[in-house]
Amino acid sequence: MSTHAESIGLADGTAADGAVHEENYLSAKGIASWLTTVDHKRIGIMYLIAVLLSFFAGGVFALLIRTELLFPGQTIMTADQYNQAFTLHGAIMVFLFIIPSIPAALGNFFLPIMIGAKDVAFPRLNLASLYIWCIGAVFSLVAIISGSVDTGWTFYTPYSSRASGAVLWMAMGIFILGFSSILTGVNFVTTVHKMRAKGLHWSRLPLFVWGMYATAVIQVLATPVLAITLLLLLVEKTTGLGIFDPALGGDPVLFQHFFWFYSHPAVYIMILPGMAIVSEIIAAFSRRKPFGYTYIALSSVAIALLGFLVWGHHMFTAGMSEYAVMVFSGLTMLVAIPSGVKVFNWIATLYKGSITLTTPMLYALSFIALFSIGGLTGIFLGTLSVDIFLHDTYFVVAHFHYVMVGGTVIAFIGGLHYWWSKMTGKVYSERYAKVAWALIFVGFNVTFLSQFVLGSRGMARRYFDYLDHFHTLHGFSSIGSYILGLGFVVLFFVLLHSLVKGEKAGPNPWNLAGYEWLTTSPPDAHNFATEFVAERGPYDYHLLDENIDEAAAKA
Repeated sequence: MSTHAESIGLADGTAADGAVHEENYLSAKGIASWLTTVDHKRIGIMYLIAVLLSFFAGGVFALLIRTELLFPGQTIMTADQYNQAFTLHGAIMVFLFIIPSIPAALGNFFLPIMIGAKDVAFPRLNLASLYIWCIGAVFSLVAIISGSVDTGWTFYTPYSSRASGAVLWMAMGIFILGFSSILTGVNFVTTVHKMRAKGLHWSRLPLFVWGMYATAVIQVLATPVLAITLLLLLVEKTTGLGIFDPALGGDPVLFQHFFWFYSHPAVYIMILPGMAIVSEIIAAFSRRKPFGYTYIALSSVAIALLGFLVWGHHMFTAGMSEYAVMVFSGLTMLVAIPSGVKVFNWIATLYKGSITLTTPMLYALSFIALFSIGGLTGIFLGTLSVDIFLHDTYFVVAHFHYVMVGGTVIAFIGGLHYWWSKMTGKVYSERYAKVAWALIFVGFNVTFLSQFVLGSRGMARRYFDYLDHFHTLHGFSSIGSYILGLGFVVLFFVLLHSLVKGEKAGPNPWNLAGYEWLTTSPPDAHNFATEFVAERGPYDYHLLDENIDEAAAKA
């Protein structure tokens, strides 16, 4: 098997600065040492395992949905079971996987290292956020076992306020999960402000840190709105007080306003971390300082702030006034500006760069292509005259997945490959990792490109059955989902094989300039053996290359 084992560092625990590290974060053994740890790296690993299990569960429901839609009529489940499957697929993927995936797993692991800190600002609060996530997941699991949550992942009223008691468990689970998200956000904001190493001013922060910072701001400001909304839903269901149910004197459109005021910023909780990872990978494998560093960094903050102003474009068919619709449509177009800044700056970084098509780079390039499709199709949905026709069709499903899966999930997998050797101290097979990438990329496009056509032809989403003339496109989409699933299976075995039989990784297996590559693989228990001082920027590849040339000359 081919690997990326070539390294300018050593694999014996010697860091790039020559300091010898006797212990890494994996040295302590026993379950108790993990369950009581306050080490941000261990907490990140536990989060990683948890969100990957959630991803597996959500993926199983996705395959069940696509299998049911392989043929018209009933295939493998009833209409009620289908409603439950797509509800659980959406709720698990959004709340248990995508939202916590990058911040809680990779962010927890690397943000302190990338600013030269020994840990996050509040280590015990960090561990508490993990346990709170687990409690929320247990509540959600109870709802899944009961098998009767069929409201859709948005829990729209009045149906959710009249549905079975299992909705209470799911809503309570998501309510609890929100606290985990808030605590993580508070920790990251405080850590970035107060724990940066000497010499690490704002203009030297890695772009991954900028992305995590902007995400944390949204988590802290937006998540309480979702918590209040779900709490009101719980109150209505348990007491009969009319809040959202019109039969009780409530207003169902109010629920939509509350829900989307959180859930559209939540889209940026999901996508900003992916953009942050792509910024790192593009710079790394172009061996160039990111073009327009300041604009990429500040565009993350701009997206975070503008994300609070555009929720109404989800409600163009809900009966808002024509003036409100015009304002929300205009603001939706405005969000495209900072997103476009990132895409154009990534392309400019690639221009005349020394590009290496490693597995992480393939995922980063895939992100640019897929997210661009998702963003451009979002313009259709942000335009009132077009959205009236496309609303609640498969066009929306395809757009959403191009942003969330083609964006966040692809970036998450790219980041996992990029930092895998640093996290585990092992290298994976580049050859088979690229096979997995090819299957995922092809399978994803086969699955969802066909859904754009379905939606434009009027196929409504969330339907258990369909007319015969939609059969070919639905079958094409379902076959693509099987290819996509196979790609994830190959990916799992590639990473598992690396843990069992992979070669040891040096501290800098990719030969990169980022701060995280200055410690051992796996990282030292306290991140760095000595106090970290930022004497250069994280993208100064010209300095790195000069040092390599100088060392070669001396040798």
